[in-house]
Amino acid sequence: MRTRISLTRDGDAYRVRLTWPQADAMVGALTLLAEQHFSDAAVALQLGMDRDEVATLVDKLAGDHRTTREYVLDPRELHAVHAALTAAATMFLVGSTYFSAENFHVKLSFHRENFDALALSLVQAVSDATAPQ
Repeated sequence: MRTRISLTRDGDAYRVRLTWPQADAMVGALTLLAEQHFSDAAVALQLGMDRDEVATLVDKLAGDHRTTREYVLDPRELHAVHAALTAAATMFLVGSTYFSAENFHVKLSFHRENFDALALSLVQAVSDATAPQ
């Protein structure tokens, strides 16, 4: 998966160009976390938005996922995506200590390293877009 994200400012939001694997990874991470048996307050703590808002974001990112597409995402949506990418791995801890890379890959169809690199690239892209010129 290409992990570098292309992002530019668009008013108070950001125009994000995503390849279909990038969008699929984001949808997978958001869906995984929203489907956990945590309370609504816990989901809001983890993702910064409630399940209905996560579902709306998933719908926004979902699509044919066969081509690169542009999305306009606000800072809150970007935060939820970043939080989901970084927290997804915690759902695959065995006995609260051992990370199961195999279960992660089977469930999400990506390696954890892809999620980590994508999350870091998102932060770097926002930093580049907001750095003083």
